[in-house]
Amino acid sequence: MCSQNGGMSSNDDQQAHSGRTDKGPSKPERTSAGKPTGSGHTRTAGTWAAVVVATVALIVLLVFILQNLQPAAITFFGVRTNLPIGVALLLAAAIGGLLVAFAGAARILQLRRTANRRRKQEHTGS
Repeated sequence: MCSQNGGMSSNDDQQAHSGRTDKGPSKPERTSAGKPTGSGHTRTAGTWAAVVVATVALIVLLVFILQNLQPAAITFFGVRTNLPIGVALLLAAAIGGLLVAFAGAARILQLRRTANRRRKQEHTGS
């Protein structure tokens, strides 16, 4: 049960006559970093997404603060003040975030120094 074209299917026959040798779809072009060109993810797209997320977060925070305007007495290291509950909680969260950022930055610097020392020892030891 061979076909008239010597056993080749019509697709194989068309490729043979058209000069094409590949059987699949063409591979997308790649950048120097190995990522497909036109992949849709760019720095601008990432920045835009971050701006959208930050705007939504700010709107949520604003709504939270506006819904929690009842005054609260706050005492910290002997300093006493009255702040709206929403503002006090926001300040506490911001200060906590800064403390975590400082601790993380200190750890990153520590790891960087250790890596640089090892790199120098490898260069001088070789």
